[in-house]
Formats: sequence, structure tokens, C-alpha cells
Amino acid sequence: MEYTDSGKFAVPDWDASGNVGKLPLITRRVKLWLAWGLTAAASMGAADRSVSFTSDIRPVFEGSCWKCHGAAIQLSKLDLRTRDGALRGGERGAAIVPGKAAESRLYRLVAGLEKPSMPMDGKLTAEQIAIIKAWIDQGALWDATPDAAAEAGTAALAIEEMPIPPEARRYWAFQKPVRSPVPAVSRRPANPIDAFLEESRREKGLTAAPRADKITLLRRACMDLIGLPPTPAETAAWLADNSPNAWESLIDKLLASPHYGERWGRHWLDVARYADSNGFEHDFDRPNAWRYRDYVIRSFNQDTPYNTFLAEQIAGDELDRVTDDSLIATGFLRSYAKVGYREKDNPQFRYEYLDDMIGTIGRGILGLTVNCARCHNHKFDPISQKDYYQMQASLYGYVETDHPLAPKEQVEAYEKKTAEIDAQIAPLRQSVRQIEAPYRLKLAQEKYKKYPANVQRAIAIPEEKRTPGEALLAGQVIRTTSVSSAEIDRTMAPADLAQKKALNEQIRALENDRPKPLPMAAIVTDGDYRFTPDGPGDEPAFGKGVKREAIEGSFLFKGPGRYQPPPSYFLIRGDSESRGPLMKPGFIGVITYGNPKTEDPPADGRTSGRRRALAEWLGSTENPLTARVIVNRIWSHHFGRGIVATLDNFGKMGEPPAHPELLDWLAVEFMSRGWSIKQMHRLIMTSEAYQMSSQYQDPGAGKDPENRDLWRFPIQRLDAESVRDVMMAASGALDLTMGGPPVFPHIPGEILASMSEGIWKREEDGPRVWRRSVYVYRKRGLPFPMFEVFDLPDQNTSCGRRNVSTVPTQALTLLNDEFVLRQAKLFADRVKEAASGDSARQVDLAYRIALSRPPREDEAKLAEEFLQKRSLADFTHVLFNLNEFLYVR
Repeated sequence: MEYTDSGKFAVPDWDASGNVGKLPLITRRVKLWLAWGLTAAASMGAADRSVSFTSDIRPVFEGSCWKCHGAAIQLSKLDLRTRDGALRGGERGAAIVPGKAAESRLYRLVAGLEKPSMPMDGKLTAEQIAIIKAWIDQGALWDATPDAAAEAGTAALAIEEMPIPPEARRYWAFQKPVRSPVPAVSRRPANPIDAFLEESRREKGLTAAPRADKITLLRRACMDLIGLPPTPAETAAWLADNSPNAWESLIDKLLASPHYGERWGRHWLDVARYADSNGFEHDFDRPNAWRYRDYVIRSFNQDTPYNTFLAEQIAGDELDRVTDDSLIATGFLRSYAKVGYREKDNPQFRYEYLDDMIGTIGRGILGLTVNCARCHNHKFDPISQKDYYQMQASLYGYVETDHPLAPKEQVEAYEKKTAEIDAQIAPLRQSVRQIEAPYRLKLAQEKYKKYPANVQRAIAIPEEKRTPGEALLAGQVIRTTSVSSAEIDRTMAPADLAQKKALNEQIRALENDRPKPLPMAAIVTDGDYRFTPDGPGDEPAFGKGVKREAIEGSFLFKGPGRYQPPPSYFLIRGDSESRGPLMKPGFIGVITYGNPKTEDPPADGRTSGRRRALAEWLGSTENPLTARVIVNRIWSHHFGRGIVATLDNFGKMGEPPAHPELLDWLAVEFMSRGWSIKQMHRLIMTSEAYQMSSQYQDPGAGKDPENRDLWRFPIQRLDAESVRDVMMAASGALDLTMGGPPVFPHIPGEILASMSEGIWKREEDGPRVWRRSVYVYRKRGLPFPMFEVFDLPDQNTSCGRRNVSTVPTQALTLLNDEFVLRQAKLFADRVKEAASGDSARQVDLAYRIALSRPPREDEAKLAEEFLQKRSLADFTHVLFNLNEFLYVR
């Protein structure tokens, strides 16, 4: 014990490297002294008698040790079933030194004297620790047979099983949806949706609101389906259309608009946790991520059947007919936030990415929190660890790669030329590295001096001699300590610097001959992540002896014979270092009906077919949740609240459906109509419920204050992207060009200064960046400020329903933001040009553009008075701040 610089006493502590460090007394002394004191007190009794392995030690081992170091599993290669196994030890040496408990790792770990404390799933009592200490001090005599100890090993196998009781299967969400008869209400509505809702209203004594006026309906439909307000000309045409099918024709027109995909694709991108950067501390750019965004928009515009849409995203490389679009679609799986390090250097990250995939599929497609079963059986829903790791096995063989979007001949010519240039450049770069090496090493060693002594010691130890803790400490520092070429140049001897510059000139000359890069898509396919090569520009290997081949015009990776996925294991407590049994692919047992295939490989065996089988199970009519979850999402986007309010959780901790029979009817109808999302829009929007007025108060509203029975249409605020889009639509500045790389709207310099990694291209606020907000660069580490103010969701995780807040920063943004002020000025210029010198016409036109209606008499009078004192730009700025502009009624 010694006195530290901070003025506190410190005692020894053990860090990740196994070295002794220091921690303040206040945090360690009590803990250690308490543990030592209790153990010492208990050991006084144990030491006075002979300790029996069978009666004293075996019960402790059986309950706490053999499940991880027994017959089924031997973590760290340690087998505690026999004395020989304990003496032989595991990866870290002998577990027991007979006669010397203080030197035995087994005792030190269970006593908490070394880390990690054992057992991993709890702590032994002071009496149990004392008995183990006394037993080792007495020579660690063993009188149990291996067969007796092996019985305990079966406990490890039991943790993967979880019987599903019959009552669990009877939970509403786990049963297949059934089309209930349409209720026979006294007033026979044309749309079955209204019959279900009317029956519920009648039971509560509620009366439905009348139909909304035509202008309200037009604006509601436009904002709902395409996210843009109607133009004055479109409004005039709609008001003039008195045909019986005018409403249905309007819906069809909007669904046929290419801007429909931009609006509804954005909803799915929230579910898919789409972003254009990696996230985490490095937040690297993903230069080809936007192709997945464009694929989603195309799919919604084409009304791709939802089950096909899912199949393309989960197994687009495994389909019978592989296309560029189906390959791009697999970007869904790799849209997770990603640490910047190479996966082969940090294999544990792979399990985090797999967990993200399982969580996104679970919440986004199935409405279940499947990833809650990663470390233990689900606490509330009948989802076992076995279910989780079966799903992980279905996905485990995935690898990320880039797919060239070009004809075979062009790709081959490009690769040939590139290979020739690389071959010439490689020795030149090697020479540069050799010149830089001593300078780089010296500068790095200087930078290492800022780290604690134990870290410096770990770095100084040769890599092959480091303990796991030392390897972790050294690796983290070495990877994050960079030495730039500029730093090296400043310290380099003149002769070396001249030689380096000459070599770099040769490299630049060769680089100038390199062909223009091919367009690439960031995709997922099957492979073996364990064979990832080293070096810049690497791509994942696909097993030994693998080559790239053309398959129906698409380039995939194929090895000799049929592809064999790498093994996927059950992980004890979710720990990647604690492998259990080898797992086969499978699905969530409680919602699996029949005997679906768990592997469905293509005929040529180029992939495992496991993801394809998963996609088929998800998109099957036998799956009780997939159709329910998507129709509930569609309903929520139309009405602001789902029939099941918890869109991502249909399990027992989620809310029950407000109208279960209606939800099931819609799910069955959706599947019977070919999984068509556009047909579901038509069905919902032609209901009376959708066409009701929002300006209505039922006398009995207290019986349903949350409007679950839709006795009036719920008012909804525009989402973040729509707020920006409608301003540009009103100003006339909106560029409706579709697709392509993202744009970078202007961000103030003081905010950009906070960005340390990744990219944000500095653009001035102008026409180049005035495109629809779905095309704005999605940077995980720096959300676009205006979007963030208006409740942009966390871009690192799947989001089913955005939060809607009302906070002062929103009002301040609308009042003071430079973009808002400029759009208000452009709006005023547009109005002035169309109605020059006539303030009454200017007011009328501004209202028709911004709110899709003419001003009322009192509004026109107030506007005239306002314009006598303030500018037209101030007036248009006021319109941007009206609730009617920012809300759909």
C-alpha cells in the first residue's frame, strides 16, 4: 500500500495484462478487505477438518464450474472433471497447485483476486470459497470418477433448450392470422375497414366525424403519399373534378408518381437503419451506400411484392435469377453501424454485427425483440437462445464485398489493366515503406510515451510473447496511433527524402494511367470471413481457392465444389470466447409452422442457401407475423398510430392490438392481394376513416381520448425531411432530380469543426443541394442539424416509429435558420414575379402555394395590414411558421 499523488492511499489491482496497477483506496480497499475477511473467517472452520471432494467440492463444481469446464464444453481448454485435467490446466496454465491455494488460479479467480472473477454467472459464497481454499491447501485430493463428473456437463446442453408451453403458443401474435367475418353493422359501409371500426365505436357510443373538405383531403393525400404539397394548378384541377371516382383517381395518380417511392422508401430506410457512413469514432464514408437507397425507392415505385422485397434484401445473391438490383438489395444486411477496424483483427465485432442483423430482422420484419435472447432465454417471450443462434447460423456465412455494375468484358478489361498497374506500383511502395520505416518507428515510440507504463510495457513485448491482456492493450494503442507521411518528411534525412519523392513521382505517373473506376455496389454474399487478406484495397476472401465468376450477368464469388459455410456456435452467455455446441440454421420456434427448409442453395451450390431459406420463411403465408407487422406499419404512417401501437414489439411487453380482428383481416387481405403495398394504400385511403375531418369533437370523446377507434382523423406533424421539402416546394427552389450520390446541404462552420472523422463536403446553400431530403447525406456521427431538431431518429439502429416532440429549438430554427430565411425570400420572389404590384393577389397566391387554399376574409385583411409594415419575405416567413403549414390535417 502506498500514498498516491491524488492524496489517496492505493492498493494493488490487476489490469487486463495481468500486471499490477493502482486504483484509489476508496474503490478497491473495501472490496478486497471484505472478500479477504469473509474468506479468512470461513476458512478457519474449513481448515480444521478434512475436506471431501465428493461431499464438499463436487456440489460446487457441479453447480458452477462443470457447465463451462466439463464434458460438453471446455472453455479456455480447461477441463475440471478430473485431477489430471485441473493440474494440466488450460490456455493459461495449471488451475491448481496442490498444497498452495494462494498460487492456484482456480482459487484466485473464485476469490476475486484475479480477473475475470469466476464463475461468470454469479459469485460463490464466502464459505464455498473457503472450502475450495482448504481443499487445495490439503492437497486437492480427488475421489470422483470422470463419469460422475461428466453428468454435470449435460447442463451446458440444457441451456439451449426452452420448452414452449401450450399457453405460450396461444398468444395472439404467435397464431396465424385468420380472416374474421366483416361485422354486420346497421349502416353498411362500402369498405370493410369502416365496418370493423364502426362496430367498436357503437359499443362505446362514439360517432364518427363527417367527411373532410376537398382541399383538406387533397393536401392530406399528397403529403401522405408523395411528401409534397399540391401545386395551385393541381388544386384547381382537383376542385373541378366532380366525377364519382375522383378520389380513387387521385390516389392512383399519386401512387403512380415517382415521388411516391421517395416518400415511402424513406419510411423503410428508417427500419433498415440506412446511413452513408459507418458510425462510431471513425465514421468512415460509405461511398456506394446510396445505391441501396435508390433500390428501395425503385422497389416502392414498382410495387415489388413485399415478400419479394424482403427476399432480395436478405438473399438477393441466392435467388434463382440474380440481378444487379437483387445484389444491391443485400446492402440491407450490411447497413449496420460499423467499427472502423478490420474484422479479422477484432473478430468479436462480427457477433455485434450479426446481433444487429438479427435485431433488425426481428423488430423490423417480425415485430419481436429476438436479440434479447442473445445471452439468455428471452425474459418475456418464448424465444430461446437456441432460436437466436439458429438464426445467427442462417446469417453467419455472410461477407461484405463490392460488386462491379458493368458488363463482364468491361470488368475483365478493368481488372487486367488495374492488376498490371498494381504489379508495377507494389515494389515502389515497398521501397517507400522501407525508407519510412525507421522514422515511423521512432515517431510512434515517441507517441507511445504519453500512455501509462503498463501500456508501454505491453507494446515493448514481442507480439508472439504477449498475454491476451497485453495483446489487447498493445493492439488498441498501436492501431489508433498514426504517424503521417508529413510528420515523417519533417524528420527525414535530405537524401532519404529525395529518394522518397522520386519514388512517389513514379507512382503518380503510373496512377495517371489507371482506368476510371467502375461503378460498384456494396453487397453481401456467402464466403468465409476468416480468409480476409491483408493490404490496401482488400476485399473479403471467399474461402481458399475461390475465384470470381459470372452468373447470369452478375459477378459473384465461387469456389471449387459446393460452398460450405463456416461453423457457427452457440455462445454461452453471448460470449464469443465461450463456444457451445455447433448450431444448424433455423428459425423462431414459437412462430414456425410446418417443417420449412432451413437451407435452399441454388443449383450450382455457389452459396449455402441459408439466407434464402430464412427469407422464404419470413415471406411465407405460414408466418404469423410478417404480414401483420407491415400492414400495421402502413396503417401507422397513414393514421399516426398503429393498430398495435408498439410497431416493433408484438410480444408480451408490447401493446395489444386496438382492433385485433381488423389487423388480422388486413394481414390476410394483404397476402391475398399478392403482398402489394400500393393496394393496401388504396384499401386504407378509400375508407371513410381516412377521409374523416380532423376538426371534430365527439361528445363522448372521453371514452376514447387517444382516438383508437378513429372517430376523427388524427392531426400529424410533418417529419423532418418533409419540413425541408415543403419549404423548397413553396419557394420553387426544389430540384426534383431523382437518385444518385447524396448531397451535402450547408452546415455552419462551427458545427463542422466538431467533426473529427469521416466526410461532409463543404457546399454553399444553393441549387446544387436543394434536392429532396431523402438524398441528403446520412452521417451517423453528425446528423444534419435541421433534421435532428425535428426528431430525426437514431441512425445507428432500426426505427419503426419516430418520436414527435414539440420543443423550443424547433420554433427557433423556423425563425432564425439561414436556410429557412433564404427559402422564405425565394418564396416571396416567386410570388412577386407572378403577381407584381398587387398585394392582394400576392397574399392570395402565397396562401394557395403554402396552404393549398385561398385566405379567408379575416386572414386576407390581416395580411394586407402586415404588408404595410413588413416585407413580403417576412410574410412568407410567417406562413412557414403556421401550424397549418407544418401539420397534416
